[in-house]
Amino acid sequence: MRIVVVGATGNVGTSVVDALSGDERVESVLGLARRLPAIERPKVEWAEADIVLDRLEPHFEGADAVVHLAWAIQPSRDEVTTYSVNVRGSQRVFDATAAAGVPALIYASSIGAYSPGPQDDPVDESWPTGGISSSFYSRHKAAVEATLDRFEAENPEIRVVRLRPALIFKGTAASEVRRYFGGPFVPTSLVKPTRLPVFPWISGLRTQAVHTDDVADAYRLAALGDVSGAFNIAAEPVLDAETVGEAIGARTIPLPARVVRALASATWAARLQPTPPGWVDMGVGVPVMDTSRARTELGWQASHTSQEALRELLDGMSEREGTRTPPLDPQAGGPLRVREILSGLGARK
Repeated sequence: MRIVVVGATGNVGTSVVDALSGDERVESVLGLARRLPAIERPKVEWAEADIVLDRLEPHFEGADAVVHLAWAIQPSRDEVTTYSVNVRGSQRVFDATAAAGVPALIYASSIGAYSPGPQDDPVDESWPTGGISSSFYSRHKAAVEATLDRFEAENPEIRVVRLRPALIFKGTAASEVRRYFGGPFVPTSLVKPTRLPVFPWISGLRTQAVHTDDVADAYRLAALGDVSGAFNIAAEPVLDAETVGEAIGARTIPLPARVVRALASATWAARLQPTPPGWVDMGVGVPVMDTSRARTELGWQASHTSQEALRELLDGMSEREGTRTPPLDPQAGGPLRVREILSGLGARK
């Protein structure tokens, strides 16, 4: 089989490429990215492509499946740019998949696509995907879900799978996560679990996480299997004040959601960090997911707990981990993170 991975150099993409290239049923993997990486993998070729500007059909011709992962989280202050990549770019990927006659499309949706829901009674994949209105990330995920609904209706011959993972963590993505969400002023040397006596947590928040390698295995199963539809992807246990405290060996300090949102809003407005307050709204608004369908129909099982994934991420931040791709490069922020500061902390790429 020949698989094309669109957005192959980020947190999820690097693990998906590894998972696919390690499967004997896969003959070749084409990794598409806006900027080429400095890494080599068995059976993997790389090509440069911008999903907003470039013709994608030539890359897709002859493929057995397209895995679409490309997504823009930054610049958070420029929704014209993020919408162009996330929504219009996804439409271009879908259209190119159909035009090239690819029989399967695997799309990276998210827990963020879901409408507000309960955090004490897990929901399955039938829960509405209307998003959280104050989060641009959630709005875009919901918009692409609607686009994909139309695409499926117009192209019934194409097998379509949409994965909806929870928070996705691994150690080598730590520099990217810190850069995209924390910004240049985060003292990463202090976030190591053994150095955290206390850890702030939103009062009552229950959320989910999964290790990136486990998500990658779900993509492998979806690309090579005979399944379609949506699948929730998350590891156990659900993360709350107790399980997070256990994971990092710290005492959690509960903070009201309105206080956390106010702090996020103030620091974002002051350009002290690049994450708008809509991320807080999404975190407390989306439901906890039931992952039964992924286990029974996709045959997926997490090999890491959510606590292990969280610990690995925090350890990776403290050690400034990364890898040799443009998004994951620990030096991407420049000396003393000056390039991050010059970007306006979310004002431009």
